[in-house]
Amino acid sequence: MTGIAQVELRPPRNQADPRAVAWWTAQWLILMVPVAVAAVAAYWIFTSRPVWLGACVGVFAAGCVVLALVAPRAYYRVERWEVTDQAVYTRKGWLIHTWRVAPMSRIQRVDTARGPVQRLFGLADITVTTASSAGAIKIEALDHEVAAELAERLTAITQATPGDAT
Repeated sequence: MTGIAQVELRPPRNQADPRAVAWWTAQWLILMVPVAVAAVAAYWIFTSRPVWLGACVGVFAAGCVVLALVAPRAYYRVERWEVTDQAVYTRKGWLIHTWRVAPMSRIQRVDTARGPVQRLFGLADITVTTASSAGAIKIEALDHEVAAELAERLTAITQATPGDAT
């Protein structure tokens, strides 16, 4: 290949902030605890309470809580991001790894977001909108100060990068 540099695709270097595990756990618990409680309530109210069904409901409810405690830790282990002078890189996914690379010349917008629960944990997300049909790249669960500095850095790099982001 002439004129094209060979670049080795490697996992991005950075992980989400460690507080992300607690934030994601809270989100999962907010979702899964009502599901578990509804299953137990339905068993208690709408059945004659056969033991075998109670055991199934108990396993299901326990599974909901275990999933809420384990999934955020697994997600933390695989989610990665990195920003270089050339591009923004992300990798997500436990079973299916999704790699996203956005060259600086294609970046159109950089947004930060902090929801109310994220603020409790001191976290923020960055969304990098590109001229791509695949959509924006999201870097989740960064320390809010790191996110602000990264947004400033991305803005400076994209302004200095030639190209029209289309």
